[in-house]
Amino acid sequence: MGVLQRFERRLAELVDGAFAKAFKADVQPVEIASALQRECNDRAAIIGRGRTMVPNDFTIQLGESDHERLSTFTETLSAELGELVREYAREQGYTFIGPVEIRFEHADELDTGMFRIRSQALAGVMPQAQADAAPAHHAKAWLEINRAKHPLTKPVTVLGRGSDVDLRIDDPSISRHHAEISLQSHHDSTATIVDLGSTNGVTVDDHPVRQALLADGSVILLGGTTLVFRWEEA
Repeated sequence: MGVLQRFERRLAELVDGAFAKAFKADVQPVEIASALQRECNDRAAIIGRGRTMVPNDFTIQLGESDHERLSTFTETLSAELGELVREYAREQGYTFIGPVEIRFEHADELDTGMFRIRSQALAGVMPQAQADAAPAHHAKAWLEINRAKHPLTKPVTVLGRGSDVDLRIDDPSISRHHAEISLQSHHDSTATIVDLGSTNGVTVDDHPVRQALLADGSVILLGGTTLVFRWEEA
């Protein structure tokens, strides 16, 4: 039994035909499932050592009628489509760089029966170490990465792909020790980012830098991952 057939069977068991009644001749879940597989194939990229990376973050855009009809089943369908993508990736030998996320949104310009998929590869981010004591600064600072908030709990936070950094970003275009962010508050609170000799460099607000001061809202690019620096003065 193929991935699509297993997907359809799981939906039938979960909702007992409710999908068939809801969709009728409009957008069908299996059409979306098939399109997600094509999206993975079309955007597959070899990242070395026999690894082929595919998107892990998907937004499915629907017209008003289909979006309204689908709203009752969003949570169930998102979970099942996510499982389908993971199964398909295992069968094809594809790799994700972060958790699979699927969401639905309304697009005014789409007619009933039409849908569009937007996808991207978003790196998984994992704090690797925690500060043993309160940070030596008087500002609450954090990074926004892939819609998630990651507090900076230490005076110096090392960012990279290695297992020994403070904030691990699983992006193959990021070096093992890519950059560090320092927070200081001797007189005026300051935040500084320093490139640690990375392969692909550091960009702050569209400017390549070796070292730069950060302000609230500064946009940082490490490899293919975008980070937004945030802080609030105490």
